[in-house]
Amino acid sequence: MKTFLLFIAILFTACNGKEQDYRKAENALDAGREYVQSCLQGDFLKAAFYLVPGEKNSQLLKEAEKVYREKDKEGRQQFRLASINISEVTDINPSTTVIKFSNSFDKLPQTIQVVKKNDTWLVDLINTQHP
Repeated sequence: MKTFLLFIAILFTACNGKEQDYRKAENALDAGREYVQSCLQGDFLKAAFYLVPGEKNSQLLKEAEKVYREKDKEGRQQFRLASINISEVTDINPSTTVIKFSNSFDKLPQTIQVVKKNDTWLVDLINTQHP
């Protein structure tokens, strides 16, 4: 019984430790980069950490994950190796920034909006094109 409880405690600590490794974004560009890089790496739990909470944003992230998971092994590897190419950063106001970018693999132009909510910079996918 003690062994089982120890196993559960270790498992619980390991599961909770993952999110604690994510650092809060210091600015809009940092939040956008962390989000996009997480998507390219296939780490959608980390991408969700940098996403404005809400059903619509969660749904859009799930769609992006589905597209990623449908790629073959080589396609996913190409995304993991891709770099982010930022073409434009526009500060709409002190709490909203629009970032236009592509990645070095598929080179498709994309746009995300980053907003500051409760002193935290997060990506808001609503009305933007996402990776």
